[in-house]
Amino acid sequence: MLTFPHIDPVALHLGPLSVRWYGLMYLAGFLCGWIFIRGHVRREHLPLSSEDISELLFLCVLGVVAGGRLGYVLFYHPSFYVTHPLRIFSIWEGGMSFHGGLIGVVGSVVFFCRRRLLPMGKMADMLVMAACFGLCFGRMGNFINGELWGRVTDVPWGMVFPFAGPDPRHPSQLYQAVLEGPVLFSVLWVLYRRRLADWSVFFSFVTGYAFFRFGVEFVRQPDQHLGLLTFGWSMGQWLSLPMAVVGLVALIILNRRRTLP
Repeated sequence: MLTFPHIDPVALHLGPLSVRWYGLMYLAGFLCGWIFIRGHVRREHLPLSSEDISELLFLCVLGVVAGGRLGYVLFYHPSFYVTHPLRIFSIWEGGMSFHGGLIGVVGSVVFFCRRRLLPMGKMADMLVMAACFGLCFGRMGNFINGELWGRVTDVPWGMVFPFAGPDPRHPSQLYQAVLEGPVLFSVLWVLYRRRLADWSVFFSFVTGYAFFRFGVEFVRQPDQHLGLLTFGWSMGQWLSLPMAVVGLVALIILNRRRTLP
């Protein structure tokens, strides 16, 4: 059994303000994504200035927050928010859904590209590669906070998390950080270098994330108020299943069309 590092969630104090590691992790993901996008724009000769990139990322952040929050409200806790509608806006209390956030980002990108007459496929392919940085650092933030832990286990690397009882658990946050970060990015980068049809990298991201999330959910503790659903699957698995199907079908159609004479 490994010892949980018990990192103080507050990285530093600036007078009355407290800077938390969780926020710094998201900032790190944002900066890495911004650097990657700037390099990709130069590489692909996309007509985007630094100001355009900043505006695009700002819209994506809005899409993540709005879509992620609404996704959590609708998918994970609708009965609670029906009776407490004002709590929907209390995002500082936690409660975000990746699947909802993805929908929100797609809406932001469609809006931006249509307004600027930009190729949506190329933009989507670029942004999902940049998103891997945010996913990796975000999961690391979850680990530092000691939240979203895994199920009880007897594996040698199990950890006893604060507020999760005395039993060792899978550090599922780290599993996701590695799979959704460097592993998924490496797969997408290889596909990008192969110059497949536009949207191929995007739908590979959708498919890859869905498979990784579906697998990790077997060792991740399900939401307490939901538990396990039909077939013993979690809500995360049920939301990932249609993602995987849509992603695979889209990849087949895109690249079959590309190879037709």
